[in-house]
Amino acid sequence: MNRKSKGFTLIELIMVIVVLAILAVVAIPKFTDLSVRANTSAEQGVLGGVRAGISTYHAAQVIPAYPPTLDSATNNPCSKTNPCFVNVLSQGGITSGWIKTAPLVYKGPTGASYTYVPAVGSFQ
Repeated sequence: MNRKSKGFTLIELIMVIVVLAILAVVAIPKFTDLSVRANTSAEQGVLGGVRAGISTYHAAQVIPAYPPTLDSATNNPCSKTNPCFVNVLSQGGITSGWIKTAPLVYKGPTGASYTYVPAVGSFQ
């Protein structure tokens, strides 16, 4: 009696599991790095916007001057009630991810610290 078996053999199932494991080992580090790169890119975008806002503020003054402060936020995390960079960002400032640590010092989402120097308009 010739009986056809249906389904997969054990070796076929093991090979599929091995291939999936290899793919997971290769893909997981790429996805973990992706969130770090996204946070870094978002921070660089805000940094560029603030620097452009400082330059725009300077150019709009009758007697060119840089803004004395970037906002009136308190030394706390930026939030809807404590927005940062409102003096140079017209859309309402930054409300999350950043922390104001001193009157002219900010910490970005990646932990990098940036200081505003009003005399020369630098934000680094």
